[in-house]
Amino acid sequence: MSLSPLQSRLAASLLASLLVFVLYFLVASPQLAAAQELDAHKITYNDISLEVQGQLYEPDFPQFDRSIIGRAPSSFTSLINNVASDTNVQINNTALFVFEISSVSVRTEQETAELRRAALPEEDASEAAIERRQSPRTLYISANTCQQPKRIGDNNNAEVPQLVLYISNSTDNTSPGPDQSAGKQQRLVFKEGAIVYNTTLRGDVYFSVFAPNVAADKFDATASPYSVQVAASIDEPYHSYSNVRRAELVWIDSDASATLLTTKNVTSSPSELLSTPPYIMFAQNRDDMTINGMRNSYCGLSKWAQMRQLYDGKSRIKTGLRVDSLTNMTRQEFYLDGLNSSSRYMGFLASYQEPGSKRDVPGGGGVVLRQTDFETKPDGACTVIFNLTLCDGLQYAAPGNTTLFPDSQSLAAFYDNYTQTMYSNFDKALQQVACDAPPEGQWSLVRNCTDCRRAYKDWLCSVAIPRCEDFSSTDRPNLQMRNIKAPFANGSFVDQALLDKYGDQLAYTSSRNPAIDLQVQPGPYKELLPCDDVCYNLYQSCPAALGFGCPVPGSIGFDTSYGKRNPDGSLSCNYQGSANNIPSAAPVSLLPPHGIFCFVLVVLAAVLA
Repeated sequence: MSLSPLQSRLAASLLASLLVFVLYFLVASPQLAAAQELDAHKITYNDISLEVQGQLYEPDFPQFDRSIIGRAPSSFTSLINNVASDTNVQINNTALFVFEISSVSVRTEQETAELRRAALPEEDASEAAIERRQSPRTLYISANTCQQPKRIGDNNNAEVPQLVLYISNSTDNTSPGPDQSAGKQQRLVFKEGAIVYNTTLRGDVYFSVFAPNVAADKFDATASPYSVQVAASIDEPYHSYSNVRRAELVWIDSDASATLLTTKNVTSSPSELLSTPPYIMFAQNRDDMTINGMRNSYCGLSKWAQMRQLYDGKSRIKTGLRVDSLTNMTRQEFYLDGLNSSSRYMGFLASYQEPGSKRDVPGGGGVVLRQTDFETKPDGACTVIFNLTLCDGLQYAAPGNTTLFPDSQSLAAFYDNYTQTMYSNFDKALQQVACDAPPEGQWSLVRNCTDCRRAYKDWLCSVAIPRCEDFSSTDRPNLQMRNIKAPFANGSFVDQALLDKYGDQLAYTSSRNPAIDLQVQPGPYKELLPCDDVCYNLYQSCPAALGFGCPVPGSIGFDTSYGKRNPDGSLSCNYQGSANNIPSAAPVSLLPPHGIFCFVLVVLAAVLA
């Protein structure tokens, strides 16, 4: 059958249109397929609908090894997510690293498992998958200096030059370093041996650590080159440090050879219980500059700090958890002994890692928190005590005698027994009061026997156990000289001028608590006076029949018996729970009046009689 000329032209036109459509379909089909995959996130294979998840595409050819497809140059160290690399870097040299996006763009074990299961029909699951694929990941690059060149000479105070981190996100600069253009890379100098940097992960990230030149007459870089631990993570910084006060050590008090520090609360509610201390601590004498330049480095501190927690029980740092009796919140305490007298130290709180725990986990490089400074007293009459039974909030240096009480525990036992005996006598007197009487028969409508007992305990602990400062401490308000006629530990005495001026005043020649002079027999010391509100609270909380009374400012005996709090919260007078350093970032709130002891042991004895 022959076609007319018109029909021939129509057939030719249809055939040409069909060929154009086929050609268009062949050219545009990959984009259509990609769009379809993005919208549905499903692939149908052998009638099975599978869900596809993941953020980035990576070719996967099981017949070919990755070494054929491509790998980092041999001069690079290729990092794996959350796996640290330890490297020595000679001066004027650069250690190169790369984090390949292919190492994380392939499906994780969880994503692979989800890929192999049937896709969920819910639309929200598809939307969530689309959001995951469209959200770029953040890559955290961090490093710690684990070793630095040692100083030459005993009086060498030179600062060790810091390592430098170079980062490049461009394939135009796969070897970042000091010889590359500044426009093609980021340059970051370590801060006290640590660096943390984050960038958006869109492709392979190249970075390096450069060891700068050091003065040959100041440092020995041959025997002790730089050593650095480098890691990359898509989860969180593997190493980190912080100078903010989110968690820090609070220095409580010291004596000549020991100190006590505590953390803020490590629990957020009274019902939260901890069985394992969450932090560790490092400490260093400020005269030893070994760790200077690595004070933000967990790796450096764990290797070089003078005092660090050892897991064989031989560490000079003892730690434990304490539950506050009033708030039921938990704090972690650190007790350090074997320190040098009259010395200044640096303390570093760090994240806790159990012995044998895996290092190659998110955050496995450790966290170093804000530095806390503390110092020890000269050899004298003060000894740090804590863990008392009745005075459970008392933690500071008290008058002591290392000959009669050679350790902190024996001195604490003496004060513990004394205060419990005194409290027992007081409680017997209070039992004579009708605590359970109807309101019209009680001595106060706002205070009861429970308030009185609490106020008396705070008063007794603050007064019967004076807070001790060395006699050489600089005079300041609320610091009272005590026991000035007694000899010092070395057999010497105070200046004759002081004896001539104060030798006939009982407030200067004896301790506040007579039992201290009789049984402890300390040398001369200075007492940080209790806060006056401790006494006022006692006076307001207990029945008048017990005979308590308090002097007022300006009256005879006040200046040698009590002190007043500073509005800024600094340690100006003594109370249970007081500390040498109080974080200034937090608003200071004065405790409710606790009462100051107007030493009425004689009056109390008369009541008991």
